[in-house]
Amino acid sequence: MGRTRIRDIRHEELINATITAVHKRGYAVVTMAEIAAEAGASAASINYYFGSKEKLMEATMRRLLSLLKDAMLERYATATTPHERLIAVLDANFSDRLFTNEQCSLWMQFWANAPYSQSLQRLHRINRSRVNAHFRAELRALVPEERRETLREALQCYMDGVWLEAAQSDTPLNPAQARAEARDVAALMLENHGCHLQTGLAS
Repeated sequence: MGRTRIRDIRHEELINATITAVHKRGYAVVTMAEIAAEAGASAASINYYFGSKEKLMEATMRRLLSLLKDAMLERYATATTPHERLIAVLDANFSDRLFTNEQCSLWMQFWANAPYSQSLQRLHRINRSRVNAHFRAELRALVPEERRETLREALQCYMDGVWLEAAQSDTPLNPAQARAEARDVAALMLENHGCHLQTGLAS
């Protein structure tokens, strides 16, 4: 196992500070100096590693997207049926490492600012396309073609709504509860099509 470089450690610290500072102050008004203070660093160090607030936000979102990808791969590794893989998609989006107040807040602000930044917009498209593809792949085996897109859109809108509410919450989030509720919602949707989704899997 390779040694962790000081540069990589500092990079991670600044990204963590960005998540906290943006949650506290908001992306539109937070300054590089405030983010640096959160990390116990100087604004010059952020400029050295990232160059601008937009590039720092991009690096931070890449980190969160990487967490989502890892959560998806972990769950896919043990899923063997379309039912289980659909649950894997849902569970990954509410994983313990991702579904926190600070990260939900950052994610919402990322969505809000993506239309005005070419680099953030590109990340948003990549993530949206990835989630769309996962849902479509599993729903293909579970529901008729004419209802598939409606159900995919409903599930994604549900997830977006939960994340939006979580971003505005003043109390700590409960990822396990969020996963259980997402499974219940998916089960109710699928029951309308005569397909019963198993929800009693380990959370």
